Amino acid sequence: MAAGHPATVAAATEILEDGGNAFDAALAALCAACVAEPVLASLGGGGFLLARPADGAPRVYDFFTHTPRRRRPEDAVDFHPVVVDFGATTQEFHVGLGAAATPGTVRGLFAAHADLCRLPMTRIVEPGARLASQGVAVQPLQAYIFRLVAPILLGSPAGRALFAGTETPDAPLREGETFRWPALSDTLETLAREGERLFYEGEIARAIVAACDQHGGQLTLDDLRTYTAERRRPLERTFDTAQVLTNPPPAAGGILIGFALDILDVNGLRAAGCGGPGHAVLLARAMRLVNRARADSGLAEDPDAAAARLVDPALLAAYRAEVAGAPPAHRGTTHVSVIDRHGNVAALSLSNGEGCGFLRDGDGFMLNNMLGEEDLNPQGFHRWTPDRRMSSMMAPTAAIERDGSLTALGSGGSNRIRSAILQVLVNVLTFRLPLADAVEAARLHHERDRLDIEPGWTEAAVRAAAAEAPEHTLWPDRNLFFGGVHAVRRGRRGDLTGHGDPRRGGHAAVV
Repeated sequence: MAAGHPATVAAATEILEDGGNAFDAALAALCAACVAEPVLASLGGGGFLLARPADGAPRVYDFFTHTPRRRRPEDAVDFHPVVVDFGATTQEFHVGLGAAATPGTVRGLFAAHADLCRLPMTRIVEPGARLASQGVAVQPLQAYIFRLVAPILLGSPAGRALFAGTETPDAPLREGETFRWPALSDTLETLAREGERLFYEGEIARAIVAACDQHGGQLTLDDLRTYTAERRRPLERTFDTAQVLTNPPPAAGGILIGFALDILDVNGLRAAGCGGPGHAVLLARAMRLVNRARADSGLAEDPDAAAARLVDPALLAAYRAEVAGAPPAHRGTTHVSVIDRHGNVAALSLSNGEGCGFLRDGDGFMLNNMLGEEDLNPQGFHRWTPDRRMSSMMAPTAAIERDGSLTALGSGGSNRIRSAILQVLVNVLTFRLPLADAVEAARLHHERDRLDIEPGWTEAAVRAAAAEAPEHTLWPDRNLFFGGVHAVRRGRRGDLTGHGDPRRGGHAAVV
């Protein structure tokens, strides 16, 4: 299995060794990630699980965030900007309790457990609860993320008590210091005993609603009580020799990955060669056209209708021709991948945005800031449709090849999720790279007429890619900006490999 932190992997490993299946392990990793990767994963956020049981039909559990059933007046909500500096670029997020949408993580945890798991919930939460109580050493990546979002983490007295450094109370915990969250340990253990109603109708729900009423939030008891985890049929695409399963509408990431796979020419990629100028050019063109198709198809307004438009043969033919022809002039997420010895596949993506910044003593979680994520609100802030499942770029993905080989993967990285997953799929399925090489290979990302180029491409490839986008940035180092693909693979003979992306502190283990 592979994930974004050694402790997340250790939790899943413990459960596998205790007789759990891939889904038990993935859910245990979810609970541990809320401790080990607290900016990226939270009981107050949401996510998706792509599940492919060895003996059943694949399905996606959509437990992403949901817009409130009514909007409070803008001047009555706690909602303000925070700028995050990645070094080579900056990104603005909006936080405050008014940025929190209805959380889905707990519903998803219990829905997947009821359908897929072998072990009791009390056992599944145990590694995460123990980790929260005993503490975890802050890893380099987590220390970096803490610094990036320090104004969010330290924005309340409870946040400062939890995240401030031992010797630096005005700054967050540093690498090597111990992060403990006893309240989260209590919350996990209580949820395991009492069930999900505690979070959506009981004491926790009432505390969330009271905080929103008093401090400018938008959530009501109706929002929490009526939230459901949706079971969906995966989006399917054929690419090279594989059937690719990914996240369907209303999520946007899977549609865009599928469209990119549809317009890329496998033979052209093979002829171009891995890492060369032709490879870089084809990727840059495909990414640029995906951006255009995202806008032209109306994906933000109606994901289901857009998905139908994006598989139209005439449209695909036109876009393929443009990829092959001359060029025209011109967030916080983590992932867990598990494959067990029986062939069960779990790809689980989680996000809390960056967190809304509001935290109370005893809560054990920070609510998300999805109503403040520009990527998720393309029509503008405070213009979201009430009572609607939010779209997401998260795209837990699996590939099943003709020879029986299985690959599970996913990524964090906001809008970079789709380009990161696309490139790793191409590296594995077309260029046949070993999994570690496929994950660690240099990446590109095209967004809003700008091309970001990660170091590691040849000089010729950089020149060729840069010619596709006059506005481009060559990054000096690898960076979590380009996503973090945590992937596992089971070969046709049953051999297992995994690789955690070092861009996001990845770790992997074979049990």
